[in-house]
Amino acid sequence: MFSGRFFSMICFCLLVVSPLALAGERWSIGLTASDGRIEALMIPGSSVSVPTVLLVGGLQGRDASTEVVTGEAAVFEALPQNGRTFRLVALPLANPDRLPLQFPPTGEAYRDNADSHVLWRWIGIQAPDLVIVVGDSGSGLADALSQFPAGLVGKIPSRPVAAKTGILQSLTSPIPTSEARQELDRRSKRSPREFAEELGKVYGHEFGQPTYIAAMALIAQLRLGKSDEVLKLADPFLNGSQDSFARPQQSSLAAHMLFYEIAKRTGDPRATRLVIRAANSGFAEDGSLREFMPLNGGWSDSLFMDTPILVKAGALSGDRKYFDMAARHFFYMQKMVGRPDGLYRHQASTDAAWGRGNGFPALGLALTLTDFPTDHKDYPALLAAFQKHMKALSEFQDENGMFREVIDYPGAYPEYSGTSMIATAMMRGIRRGWLDAKTYQPVVDRAWQAIRLRTASDGRLFDVAESTGTRGLNLKDYLRRRAILDRDDRGGAFAMILATEIAGLGVEF
Repeated sequence: MFSGRFFSMICFCLLVVSPLALAGERWSIGLTASDGRIEALMIPGSSVSVPTVLLVGGLQGRDASTEVVTGEAAVFEALPQNGRTFRLVALPLANPDRLPLQFPPTGEAYRDNADSHVLWRWIGIQAPDLVIVVGDSGSGLADALSQFPAGLVGKIPSRPVAAKTGILQSLTSPIPTSEARQELDRRSKRSPREFAEELGKVYGHEFGQPTYIAAMALIAQLRLGKSDEVLKLADPFLNGSQDSFARPQQSSLAAHMLFYEIAKRTGDPRATRLVIRAANSGFAEDGSLREFMPLNGGWSDSLFMDTPILVKAGALSGDRKYFDMAARHFFYMQKMVGRPDGLYRHQASTDAAWGRGNGFPALGLALTLTDFPTDHKDYPALLAAFQKHMKALSEFQDENGMFREVIDYPGAYPEYSGTSMIATAMMRGIRRGWLDAKTYQPVVDRAWQAIRLRTASDGRLFDVAESTGTRGLNLKDYLRRRAILDRDDRGGAFAMILATEIAGLGVEF
């Protein structure tokens, strides 16, 4: 594959090139247990259709394998791009902290065996066609990748090799497509509607207790035309046999967005009354506006849970007091959890820009603006806040199209639910003319592709952050939220909303 001139460069590269001191695309793939970054380098092949080879070194810390992988990457990068028969991803120092590794890893990602989980899941979702593990410590990883589906994606042919130069030169073509790559190729071919229909077989079939999670999935089902089942689930609350606000809390308040959707679609006055009753929690007994929505809890979640339902009540009733209260509450919460850079801290006790803690205000303000009167005195400020947030977020989209568990912390894991919410908000912004399509449509497209790849046909999702119902969390607590690799109602609901939004299957709510 390499000419003699390029091959002769290897020894020189081994002496002078430090890990990742190359011009390829640098990726922060995850965090070690001590919050150090694990970094990789991607060097493109001659086209997007060529196979991907992953070269791994440093599984026992920095050693000869690290230098070999770095040198091999340098020589490969020196090739003319049209002469590269595969794409190379190089991971020279896979285990910088020299911790014991286990494959497949046990425990909760990324809290237990963090380094092992990072490597295992990242390799799975990258789905290379061949993994070459350099050095004597490589057999455990190579054997596991060949025998088990990494990240529940698929098996990957892998082999250990000695830490000697000429590894890539010895590769022969063609490199067969791996099982993992075949699975990701299948996932990537789904249209937005096909994707939503697949998830709809798993999510959106219960509403026994009104929650925002269940409501989002059912709104997506309505968009897919499944109105009979949705109306049947909502009927006990519409006919009064069950109380939709029996447990006044943020989640049940936001669940009333389903009733707004029903009211808009069917004109059912019972649904309208439920929305208005819930929104009236923002007013005192004499009808005056409260200082803030009483269920807000001090979380950035409130900008999704509390604010939109007020606007929906205003849209249904025509009473502008609901818009006044929505704006008042937004400004109250922005002072509490808004950051000067346009991102949102999740709670006042920490400055951490939690991923889903930014997804909530992103989507919440998009839903608020959808029905907020443009002639209202506060509309310009709300729109400006949305645009500032979208601009800030767009600058932190990672190399694979995702938004991280802590938005602005390189190496924090890419998180599924927050990415779905942020992409939905941007898509709504583009469609409504609040955002420039030339700037933001590529961001949405990358996020949509990333979500598709992280969604299996049976509803299993890749790295949804667990809930945060505790106050006083610090940055470490957010970085180490359990990453769910399984079915998850919250992640499934927001992914369905994203898919149906992209498909243009309804933008009422």
